[in-house]
Amino acid sequence: MKYTQLGRTGLKVSRLVLGTMNFGPQTDEADSHAIMDAALDAGINYFDTANVYGWGENKGRTEEIIGNWFAKGGERRDKVVLATKVYGNMAADGDAWPNHDKLSAVNIRRAVDASLKRLRTDYIDIYQFHHVDRRTPFEEIWQAIDVLVQQGKILYVGSSNFPGYKIAQANEIAARRGGTIGLVSEQCLYNLAERRAEMEVIPAAQEYGLGVIPWSPLHGGLLGGVIKKEVEGGRRASGRAAAALADTAIRAQVQSYEDLLDKHGVEPGEAALAWLLTRPGVTGPIVGPRTAEQLDSALRALELNLTDDLLTGLDEIFPGPGPSPEAFAW
Repeated sequence: MKYTQLGRTGLKVSRLVLGTMNFGPQTDEADSHAIMDAALDAGINYFDTANVYGWGENKGRTEEIIGNWFAKGGERRDKVVLATKVYGNMAADGDAWPNHDKLSAVNIRRAVDASLKRLRTDYIDIYQFHHVDRRTPFEEIWQAIDVLVQQGKILYVGSSNFPGYKIAQANEIAARRGGTIGLVSEQCLYNLAERRAEMEVIPAAQEYGLGVIPWSPLHGGLLGGVIKKEVEGGRRASGRAAAALADTAIRAQVQSYEDLLDKHGVEPGEAALAWLLTRPGVTGPIVGPRTAEQLDSALRALELNLTDDLLTGLDEIFPGPGPSPEAFAW
């Protein structure tokens, strides 16, 4: 396993992040535990979850599955850099009681205690804001975070789905307050097919010393060889991938991508992960395996060296937007 520092921190994390969103909804507890054991055995030490995972009436279930795994012992908790998230409405019916969602000091305090209980641990390594809260000032957010750090309940703070200007705002206010390290990571939608983060989010993260953690590295399966699987009678595209393939131009683009990788003898899903590992500012992509086989495929991406010729071909098929402000101006 390869490791790197998380942004400007001294925290050393694996270059693949184990995403747990499927644990509970699609992968039962026993198989989830087996995947976490396999990930740890492979050297993955960065596990990501969120308080809302499990969804619907089962919100919080994913954290419970992880907590039960920690409770098995074997230094599992000590070996894991644990990241979870706060923001979402935890009511099963989606109708939140006032102050039971978003980033008020009241909800942050309530949510972290609930996550700690489900996770069966006394601290969270990286506590992440799952979304921007447009109504809560960062002065209030950082005051609440400072208390949690002093109590030893959290160590670092990250963001998710933040625009570049919010990363800047959050860390500038943290700096003015003094004594607050501010955001150390940003989880964003970033992959070959969705490169808008390159305009402002990633430059802002680099400027402020945040590690970038791309989510949906295969763009909902679109970059995982979806057309080939359809032709071979395998699992058909669903969700984001199916919607994208309905567009003939996107389908042709994905076909060109799969043809290019077939020419180079590289599996599409592994290439998409390996490409992210070449990108400036990226700490490591989140992989969310439903099965042990999918985890094995993700691990192979770590050893994949993409040639300059292949990287050029990928850029031709999926051109990025270009840097800011040139992408907006000229």
